[in-house]
Amino acid sequence: MIRVSDEVVLQESELEERFVRASGPGGQNVNKVSTAVQLRVRVDDTGLPTGVKARLMRAAGHRMTADGVLVIDAREYRTQAQNRVAARERLYALLAAAAVPPTPRRPTRPTAASKTRRLDAKQRRADTKRLRTVERDD
Repeated sequence: MIRVSDEVVLQESELEERFVRASGPGGQNVNKVSTAVQLRVRVDDTGLPTGVKARLMRAAGHRMTADGVLVIDAREYRTQAQNRVAARERLYALLAAAAVPPTPRRPTRPTAASKTRRLDAKQRRADTKRLRTVERDD
């Protein structure tokens, strides 16, 4: 079970681990042993709140498949156990980030001074353009 908060909990049954052969350091061991871990979570089928699911899908980016499966690939260590821990830590970090709702934007009003500056700048620009025109006698 991965618990971020009281509402944000992933059960073990919602996680799927696949072990594949890793590239990188390890010599002949890399060719024989499946040490890399692919941690898969079908986000739509989890018991997470709707807002957390949406933020998780957005935060996952390229790790999210078209089917709605979050895939976390861990292959930086030479042992399967270390890679399992690394994958779960990354999943926890993603969940923790998704559990925090964004702060709502508070619309602000322009100050009187900023309005005056804007209008003065517009007037100067208008005066400049007016001076460029050539007066014609028709």
